[in-house]
Amino acid sequence: MLRILCLVSCALLMPSMADPGALLKLGMEFMNKAVKDAMTESQILEKMAAMASQKQAGVKSIKSMTDMKVKEVTPPIITLDFLPGVGIFQCVSTRITITGKSFMGGTMEIIVVVNITATNRLQQDEATGLPMFQSEGCQIVLVSVKTNLPSKMLPKVVNKFLDSTLKKVLPGMMCPAIDTVLEYVNQKWTHLMDPMPVGEAGSIKYILTGTPTTTASYIEVDFSPVVQREEGDTIALPEDGAAITAPEDYPDGSSQLVLSAAFFTAEFTLLQKYFDVDIKGKTIGKLPPHTTKTLSRFVPRVGKAYRKSLPLMTQIRISKPPKDIMKPGKSQLHLHGTIEMFAIPPKSGPSSMFVLEIRFSLDIQYSLSEDKVHMVTSMNKLLDLSVVSSSIRPFKEKKLKIFLTSLLQEAYVPVINGALEVGFPLPDFLGTKYGQSELAIVENALVVDLRTS
Repeated sequence: MLRILCLVSCALLMPSMADPGALLKLGMEFMNKAVKDAMTESQILEKMAAMASQKQAGVKSIKSMTDMKVKEVTPPIITLDFLPGVGIFQCVSTRITITGKSFMGGTMEIIVVVNITATNRLQQDEATGLPMFQSEGCQIVLVSVKTNLPSKMLPKVVNKFLDSTLKKVLPGMMCPAIDTVLEYVNQKWTHLMDPMPVGEAGSIKYILTGTPTTTASYIEVDFSPVVQREEGDTIALPEDGAAITAPEDYPDGSSQLVLSAAFFTAEFTLLQKYFDVDIKGKTIGKLPPHTTKTLSRFVPRVGKAYRKSLPLMTQIRISKPPKDIMKPGKSQLHLHGTIEMFAIPPKSGPSSMFVLEIRFSLDIQYSLSEDKVHMVTSMNKLLDLSVVSSSIRPFKEKKLKIFLTSLLQEAYVPVINGALEVGFPLPDFLGTKYGQSELAIVENALVVDLRTS
């Protein structure tokens, strides 16, 4: 039954309908921990002990024995195995102590070791679309019996008790425990498809596409997050994104959540409106004053057009959707837009000097909190620069690269990082906390190596 809980965690992260998207590979280590946590939280052992202390319906007395009762059910030993294409097979081994009084006045004790076996079939709830586990074929196998009864009484008395009573009572007492755990597990992913806010920009919703696939080593769950603006329209994941697959170079039993670069591209697009910036003020970090005099060092025509030094305003507009490009060990955010430079006379409005088309890239570093992935960027490279229009006559834009690269790093990158502070929500399943997990950037994807401690 503990293993069942583990299965559940896998299903939580089922991929959605689109490809590329994301996938979850849940191995046995993660599932074992999930089951143990669920056993503790559901208090199933305490409930079983309380049930054992009560008089069991159908328990017949052994001849010459009185006050028969189940005294104790020990914590079970759980063994799980994946059933390819089905779900999980589980074996729960536990010990039951039965006590009573003999006609001689002494205490009689029978210790029975039993194995509970069941198949936990992984299905998809037709009403909610969520994965669910359903137990079937629960069986009780008596492994051993020990007693302090005189040896002459064992063959007839104990065997009759086991055959006529205990074999009938145990399934009714033990098998429901499996169902109880499954019910608890199934409830743990009920919020997976709830929209999760990304600041005030919109939301992310993880839509499951179908029943997870069970292999001999893990459960793979494919899903596609739906990225939606606050206004209601959905941002489609880029169709040119490469399909992702479950990583195979991790130790057996480990678990990974794989998030595609296309998914991050859609999320960055959700925040695109926050990437438009007006840079004003003379003082920007450690840069020279943001004035026409400083600019004239790189564009001499600015000095000729404005003999007196004036403050500048730099207007950056991102005109195309951002794109996240992931290669092994590195990730870059590519931005494409325009930069318009204005001089600001003291007694009139801003005067446009020129408009540049610009493409540049930012390096991205990722980190995790309990329920989100966070990003911090830094300037990588100004990839392309060209003049769209100019009121100060033509000029060579190449000299502006150094000036604009420094300006982007000092004034623009902090704005981007501020917008990214909201973080991107991760799938909510089985109360998973991502803070202890480790990250790796591979081709076209970010891999979250889920840790159990």
